[in-house]
Amino acid sequence: MQWRLFMLLLFINSMEVLTQNRRKIQASTALFENCTGCVMCSEDNGCIACQQRLFLLIWRDGIRQYGACVHACPPGYFGVRGHEVNRCTQCRSPSCESCFSKDFCMKCKETFYLHKGKCFSACPSNTTAQHSTRECQELCEMGPWSEWSPCSNQGRTCGWKWGLETRKREVIRSAKEEAVTCPALQESRKCRMRKYCPGEKPESIRKTKRERKQKKQKADSLAGT
Repeated sequence: MQWRLFMLLLFINSMEVLTQNRRKIQASTALFENCTGCVMCSEDNGCIACQQRLFLLIWRDGIRQYGACVHACPPGYFGVRGHEVNRCTQCRSPSCESCFSKDFCMKCKETFYLHKGKCFSACPSNTTAQHSTRECQELCEMGPWSEWSPCSNQGRTCGWKWGLETRKREVIRSAKEEAVTCPALQESRKCRMRKYCPGEKPESIRKTKRERKQKKQKADSLAGT
C-alpha cells in the first residue's frame, strides 16, 4: 500500500516538472521571437544589447524585466542615444504621449492639453483651450513691470501728505481679437510724500493750503449759484 502511494506521488511530481518545463520553453520561445535586432538575448529577460541605431526598450511585468530592440520608441517614451547603448526612456508624466526629455512633454494623451511642456486636464488661467491641437494658447504674454514712479500729487513730489506712484508693463504678444482679455497694463498705489519741500517753511505751506481752500470754496459757491 505504501509502495503504491509512493509511486503515485512520484508520478504527480513528474507531471508537474514536465508542465513547468513546457511553460518555460514556450516563454523562452516567445522571448526569442522578440530578439530581432539583438546583439545579446536572454531566455528570461529578452534583449540585453541591440544592434547599432536601434533603441533598447525595457519594461517590467511584475518583478520581471524584459527588453526588446526597436527602431522607434513607443508612446510615452523618448529615445536617448549613447556611446554604448541607445535607450528608450519613459516620460515622467503618465498623461504625456511623447516627450522631448523626461520632464518636457511634446504631445499629451487624448483628454489632456499641452502647455509649456506640461499636460493639464484643464488649461491654466489666462490661456484658452485649442481643441484641434489639444494645446493651451496664451491670451496675453506680458512683459515685466517697470519700477514704481516717484510719489507725486498734482505734479509735485513734495508739499502733500499723500500721493500716488504708478508702474507700467507692455503686452509682448497677443492675438488682436483677444487683446481685451489682457491683464492691467498700469497699477497705482497710495504713497506718503514729503510734507514740506526743501527750503519751504511750514507757515508758507499753511498759507498756500488756506489759499487753495478759499479758492475751492469760492468755486463751489459760484457753481451752486
